[in-house]
Amino acid sequence: MGFNCGIVGLPNVGKSTLFNALTSTAAAQAANYPFCTIEPNVGRVAVPDERMQPLANAAKSAKLIPTQLEFVDIAGLVRGASRGEGLGNQFLANIREVDAIVHVLRCFEDGDITHVEGSVDPVRDAETIETELMLADLESLERRVIQTQKKAKGGDKDAKAQLEVMEPALAALQTGKPVRSVQYDAEQRVLLRTLGLLTSKPVLYACNVEEASAATGNAFSAKVAEMAKAQGAAHVVISAAIEAEVAQLTDEAERQEFLETLGLEETGLTRVIRAGYELLHLITFFTVGPKECHAWTLPKGLKAPQAAGVIHTDFERGFIRAETISYTDYIACNGEAGAKEAGKMRLEGKEYVVQDGDIFHFLFNV
Repeated sequence: MGFNCGIVGLPNVGKSTLFNALTSTAAAQAANYPFCTIEPNVGRVAVPDERMQPLANAAKSAKLIPTQLEFVDIAGLVRGASRGEGLGNQFLANIREVDAIVHVLRCFEDGDITHVEGSVDPVRDAETIETELMLADLESLERRVIQTQKKAKGGDKDAKAQLEVMEPALAALQTGKPVRSVQYDAEQRVLLRTLGLLTSKPVLYACNVEEASAATGNAFSAKVAEMAKAQGAAHVVISAAIEAEVAQLTDEAERQEFLETLGLEETGLTRVIRAGYELLHLITFFTVGPKECHAWTLPKGLKAPQAAGVIHTDFERGFIRAETISYTDYIACNGEAGAKEAGKMRLEGKEYVVQDGDIFHFLFNV
């Protein structure tokens, strides 16, 4: 089950620097974490999780396998992309394929790096891309709504259900609001995903600041924070320049020392990865044993058989029950044996909703 975030932004905002640092850091950690570059502009990175080492210590696991998130470096957008300007059509097609958007905004002054709009204004830049995405969605929906209305009038039940999703989305776009501003129930959200609307995707704003502002942010990033709050979106402050330097350091102690000299506790990339994970409403469950401590990704709200299916489809098909221990109980009882002895292992059935941090042993029969 793959989940990916598309990294977007105007030209010269630090988007590719961020992506390259992200993938270089992951490659540097390959001794501990699996990493692969699928294409030149796609990379998978480990999701940082402080719970893994204590779990591995308790189970004496030989290795750690963290869960992963995929990042896609999408070609820079310019005004008029919705009409095919620049790499517009390719850009829009690539965004349709991702689950969430990491929008890199230039929040630094630098006379040597030209800004395509002639000045630095991250809120304006965010609005430029948002406008292009809304225009593309508007054009797409206007055509589809007319076709779907005809089918609905003919008694097509599926078409009626689609209209209940499409019409509010179209109304939002016509008033200059993105589709993600519309409230839908769970069933409608499933339908919404099938429409491939660009502005229905959750957004994380990554404020790319100069090195001196990496720990505190600056006036530009403060404006982005206000905008994100008003939209109900997330934002993080990073310095792509610092991330590129950190990516060159393969020794963990050196890396930590370098960050500390800049007043940072962790890399901006770590915050981006973690925020991307949260943006997609994902949770982590674990399988733990002597061979490995393995983290797995699951969308929030799914049930035990679906978690089993993440590991192998046979596990879901033949699901009987799940031996379950919470992370807190597993650590407090120093592992599975102690948790069993203390009565902290539960047997959960098909209706059990998975909780973040659950440790599972699935019983199945196929």
